[in-house]
Amino acid sequence: MLGMHRWTVIGKDIQRWRYRWYGRLLLARGSEALALPMTGTVAQWFRLGEEVEVEIEGDAERPEFDNYRLFRETGDVLLPVWPVYEQAIELARRSPVTGEVLYTYRLRLREATHESDYVAIVDMEQHHYAAEASLLAAWYCPQDGIATRANLRPRCPCCRQPMRFRDLVDATRASRFLVAELIDRQPYEPKFIGYVRVDPPLPIMHRRLPSSELQRHIRSRVFPPEWFAPTYWPERHFRELSRERPGADRAALWAEAEEGALQECDTQGARIARVVVHPDYRGEGLGYTLVECAVQWVVSRRIPEMRRPKALVETVAMMARYNPFFERAGFRYLWDTASGRPVLFRALTVEAEVRIEQFLDSDPVASQHRGRLYRPALEPVEALAGPIRFERVTKVYRDELSLRRLPDVLKHVLRAFGVERRVIEKYVLRNLNLEIASGEIVALTGASGAGKTTLLRLLCGAVSKQSDPRYLPDSGRLLVPANTHAVAFLPGEIEPDFAGRSVLEAVYSLVGDEVVAIEILNAVGLSDAVLFRATLDQLSTGQRERALLAYLLATGSNLVLIDEFCAHLDALLAQRVARKLGALARRLDLTLVVSSHRQEALATLEPDRTLLVGYGGIASLT
Repeated sequence: MLGMHRWTVIGKDIQRWRYRWYGRLLLARGSEALALPMTGTVAQWFRLGEEVEVEIEGDAERPEFDNYRLFRETGDVLLPVWPVYEQAIELARRSPVTGEVLYTYRLRLREATHESDYVAIVDMEQHHYAAEASLLAAWYCPQDGIATRANLRPRCPCCRQPMRFRDLVDATRASRFLVAELIDRQPYEPKFIGYVRVDPPLPIMHRRLPSSELQRHIRSRVFPPEWFAPTYWPERHFRELSRERPGADRAALWAEAEEGALQECDTQGARIARVVVHPDYRGEGLGYTLVECAVQWVVSRRIPEMRRPKALVETVAMMARYNPFFERAGFRYLWDTASGRPVLFRALTVEAEVRIEQFLDSDPVASQHRGRLYRPALEPVEALAGPIRFERVTKVYRDELSLRRLPDVLKHVLRAFGVERRVIEKYVLRNLNLEIASGEIVALTGASGAGKTTLLRLLCGAVSKQSDPRYLPDSGRLLVPANTHAVAFLPGEIEPDFAGRSVLEAVYSLVGDEVVAIEILNAVGLSDAVLFRATLDQLSTGQRERALLAYLLATGSNLVLIDEFCAHLDALLAQRVARKLGALARRLDLTLVVSSHRQEALATLEPDRTLLVGYGGIASLT
């Protein structure tokens, strides 16, 4: 290993088409020269003539991506720059009942460095709030010089080879990405389950008051202007260059403007521009975790420009009105932008915290909300007024088997076995006495055909007063409280009717309040606007299961019946959905009865009782 040495930056070797995932920083020390391979996203921030400290392991003449350490001279500290930021964390998901760990995520949070990282980001970005027709990524063929846009990696129309990732269409040159990688995942689980995009602060911010009056440059009234300036503002550089060189090539001017903006940018703030969680992992608190890790990244590495210490982080996020994960991570709501989008800040220094508190104390509007934006609107239901009682309930299954519709050759075969006609009768439930308490979560398990669905049908019939014999006991009686309002999901028999509407429309039609509708969708883990507008057939199996839960919850029922709960989900997704439903049922005072053969789902649902149904009776397992 060679010791730490000081070098001077003499250049950068960055090709625009692959700068996100490859570039080189060119250094000199006396007569020696050194080219450090790194991402262009990192290399582009260095200025010619600045000094850095480098320590190399192995061959100093041929440094590689992973055999050196680079520190930046910032005046007050040696700031680590390479290798990029990485943090491993464990997230235990605990029982709301006992506090015991139900399952654990092991995550690696690191800055995106490889082309494959960005391809994964493109895939996850499709589930964010981009328009359905938007093409989110730019791709390039270095062999034929052809560029195109697509959401999946395309093939070059000339050489037919897979094209290379170039950039995200709506990202800036200054954007940096922190990806969340799932460690020890199952073969069917995705490698990446989320990412955060961090940018420099916005160049300009105005405030819209409730009166519609506009307060210009609102941040400078609260914070020192130098905290946000000079920020990354290539548009301003481009205007200046265009005035100086009218008629010059616009693409060349824009490239020069971007480089000028990168070199000028030097703020004490950062902006979280995106927080995206994989659709199958919504509702697991990962949004909060990603924000917390991003803040740590900003503080420890002074992201994005790696120059001055950071005083605060801002975010402009409409979703913050309906989901509190930014506030859980310590962000305070201060105002709305001119376009009506909420702005939240996280103080990183004592001075920033004092300035935020002073604003919340003195501003007439802010003193009313006190930095709080999210207001939960989903209220508990009216609990059942008493228990549900099965009193000596008997249900008999009857069916007749005959040969009438079979081909003659098959009739002959079955008659040879002595089968001509049979009447099948068996007890499904026999003299059942059962009480389900108000607010209780009950799970039914047992073999197929044991009577789980029959019991749920009888509950439906008792509430809806149906005349169909399938929903009525043959003897005995089933008593339900007078205030029972039930909703059921029995696949193929009783199902929520979305009527071709989007998920958000269907839920909103039941609650009549957009805030409550979005809160319900957030609660079940459908927390991105692109999923809000999807129809049921546009969702994956896991998303569809959550949409059905959202519909059931939106009815405001105090008795929820679900047959074959989590039947079509993989084991880990079943755990996540079951944990969420159990927590919601307890929060909303629901009485919940589900049938399931999925033991991993029942374990995380944590029912108050698990009942084994079979041979005409019921035995309590817990």
